[in-house]
Amino acid sequence: MNTPNSTVLLDNYLGLLKGLTREDKIKLVARLSRDIVETTDERKENVVDMFYGAWKSDRSAEEIIATIRNSRDFTRTVARL
Repeated sequence: MNTPNSTVLLDNYLGLLKGLTREDKIKLVARLSRDIVETTDERKENVVDMFYGAWKSDRSAEEIIATIRNSRDFTRTVARL
């Protein structure tokens, strides 16, 4: 989809990339091409987990909360005036 917003975004990226060396630009093209080709469901799931902070654990939420609360150590004293 080629919208005015995507064109501006692409122009901004191009401005940032102009300072790269020729070799770095070739590496970037290779990585972008590889990214386009990879379209498996597993990769899509990993991307969602990576960006939305998914947490995988066998413990329940209550167990995790209890562990966090039990690990707290309040040694600071507050001076009273």
